[in-house]
Amino acid sequence: MADELRARIRSGALRPGQRMPTQAQLAAEFGVERPVVRRALRILRSEELITNVARGAPATVAAGPGIAAGPAAPPQPTTVALAPRIATAFAAEHVEIDAVCLTLISLNLALGEPLRQIHAGRLKPAKVDVRVLLPGRNIDLAFPAPVGGRDGAEDPVHERWLAMRNAQGQVLRHNLLALRATHGIDVRVSFRALPFTPPVKLYLLNGVEALFAYYTVSRREARIDEENLQMYDTQGVRSMLFDFAQGTGLRDTTFVEQSHLWFNALWETISSELELTS
Repeated sequence: MADELRARIRSGALRPGQRMPTQAQLAAEFGVERPVVRRALRILRSEELITNVARGAPATVAAGPGIAAGPAAPPQPTTVALAPRIATAFAAEHVEIDAVCLTLISLNLALGEPLRQIHAGRLKPAKVDVRVLLPGRNIDLAFPAPVGGRDGAEDPVHERWLAMRNAQGQVLRHNLLALRATHGIDVRVSFRALPFTPPVKLYLLNGVEALFAYYTVSRREARIDEENLQMYDTQGVRSMLFDFAQGTGLRDTTFVEQSHLWFNALWETISSELELTS
């Protein structure tokens, strides 16, 4: 909840000085109890994004939200940085998003705000093109992976990742393609499979902006199929996202251009068709 509300503030959907929804409204929207709402609001208050947090009245968006968004901002966690950049990209007539990632959790979360603004009539791009490169289903993933390696043909860690990859891809495709019927927007969503585990995530927006983050691998325990398993994994939503934009200097412009060359090379050569099925 804190991530979603933070994204709304960053994107301008909730403006400085504006009253937040009441705790009752937030509880109903997110389907949670009031204590959860209060914890989320306390997180935002600690980040100086909202003020006047009290039980009896809605909080207020702070006059100067703590961290700037956009290419001038310092690196920020993906959950903070990606959503406002995606929302800004959707203000264009032709929206183009290319992504290389391990899963689609971050991108699906980031698309929530522009989709809401489209349905509210505040945004209406004429065309949306999304291309996504994800690891193929049959490769030996470097991560997530069991610490002790695979036990024969069984790999519950891989199966869980594959199910998540497919479900998230289907959600992304459904939500975007629905814009054709509801708003007459020309939408294309394409997926291709990589023959390796991407060590980084990359989002390319409208040909002029590149957001880049490292996947940092750590050892953790997860409960899968009623069993606690030790695994090597990464939490991409927490990865620090670096923002580069054309026109803000030779270094940034070159990074964006080279990132597009790299993505297109993967798309057109060693990647293959990807089916979002088990």
